Amino acid sequence: MAVDGEPLRVTRSLAIPADELRWRFSASGGPGGQHANTANTRVEVRFDVAGSRALGPRQRARLLAAVGPEVRVVASDERSQARNRALALDRLRARLAAGLSVPRARTATRPTVASQRRRVEDKLRRGRRKRERSGRFDDDG
Repeated sequence: MAVDGEPLRVTRSLAIPADELRWRFSASGGPGGQHANTANTRVEVRFDVAGSRALGPRQRARLLAAVGPEVRVVASDERSQARNRALALDRLRARLAAGLSVPRARTATRPTVASQRRRVEDKLRRGRRKRERSGRFDDDG
């Protein structure tokens, strides 16, 4: 967790320094009585993708395409600001990791003979069922 100056570890090759994260705290909406009205438990954390020193050129390009020039995460699920901070960091980490992931290229394969046979048999079975529903009982049409 990037609290108290620790870097936020996103992947093995990317750790974001704590000084690149901008925090904002505000009162959380919804029920909660006096506690919700006085405590700033809603947490918002922002990360500037375009201006980050921690990102390499390929990482920056991939994140700019996936999430845009700035990533903003909000957490107000818990009553505690500390737990909301941890939630916000987890969400930020997950969003950045998803943006950095490279999908595996699909390799085209041919359908097996058995799968082709099953497909044709299923089509024939569906056709028979629909013919039976139509109210006609002859086999030739």
